[in-house]
Amino acid sequence: MLLIESIIKQGITKGASDIHLINGLRPILRIARNLVQIEEMKPMDEAALYDIYDYIVRGNVQKDEEYTKKRRLDTSLVFGKIRLRVNCSFSDEVPIFTMRIIKDVLPAFETLGIPEIVRSMTYQPQGLMLVTGKTNSGKTTTLNSLIDDINQKQNRKILTLENPVEYRHKSKKSIIVQKEVGAGKDVESFISGVKNALREDCDILVIGEIRDKETMEAAIDMVESGHLVIGTLHTKSCAETIDRMINFYEVRDQATIKNLLSSLLKLVVSQRLLKSQETGELVLVPEVMMVDNTIAACIRKERFNISEIEDSIQGNLEKGSIGLINSLANLYVSGKLSLEQIRAQIEERNYETLNRTIMQLNLKRKH
Repeated sequence: MLLIESIIKQGITKGASDIHLINGLRPILRIARNLVQIEEMKPMDEAALYDIYDYIVRGNVQKDEEYTKKRRLDTSLVFGKIRLRVNCSFSDEVPIFTMRIIKDVLPAFETLGIPEIVRSMTYQPQGLMLVTGKTNSGKTTTLNSLIDDINQKQNRKILTLENPVEYRHKSKKSIIVQKEVGAGKDVESFISGVKNALREDCDILVIGEIRDKETMEAAIDMVESGHLVIGTLHTKSCAETIDRMINFYEVRDQATIKNLLSSLLKLVVSQRLLKSQETGELVLVPEVMMVDNTIAACIRKERFNISEIEDSIQGNLEKGSIGLINSLANLYVSGKLSLEQIRAQIEERNYETLNRTIMQLNLKRKH
């Protein structure tokens, strides 16, 4: 068995989420957020890393040219029934690799800890939904579990734009068309993919990542034309997501985008993964913002205020929103997270609200 195949097999067997291959170090696995060396293997050297590069690129001239020109390459790899998302870059002029192991079986949406309101919003015929969070917060798993749930229960045409395609879906009740974004792939860029989607008679467009103003504008055009668009952004909270989208635009154009977002945006779910003190497994911490009249008014204001949005989410629980503080308090009361863990996720000014929420939840449990 080739070295890289042996490393991948170890990663799968040990339940790793990622594999790191770096010159001078033994192969490293990330297991439940911890970095663990494969002790029985030798440190990687330059020759071994170039052999791994050849294995990944497999003679694809376009991939080789992209890596040489841009000094990095995002691609995918199939090992048996397992797919891996691969990033190749350089360190000290030697290739290094980060590989994300993608489980071949998607978890059922019900098992993820995402509130039911998120799934119910996929039945809307039109609007913008966003799944957000930092790197390694489980956005891709949530997004694909939503797609799988729609595929099983709704009769829609779903078009996805991904870089790279991670989970391969088979059409069930819905039709699913998956396109990989990148040079020499199914579509050159997210922007061109979104623009072409208008001609592909899809009901739901899934954008793997909204990175810039152009993609944002194309997504808004798609929503305005009567489609449901589900996308992801790398932001750490619902309020920060709105702020990021507004700041894609020049100040003179921000009033226009605020008005559009206030009417077209339906829901933002922001998620974090923390290690449970009970089991050591990762626990999902969701924050959900339903865009009602109160939130919409906050978005439209001339001076956008993140704290005001956060307070509005916290005060809008009866309409389906879920504040970060409420999620953290619930996980503390259920014994999954410690007080230190949940306090580390919020600003000190919110400690009093957190304590009050914990007290209220404890009283409910007693009654």
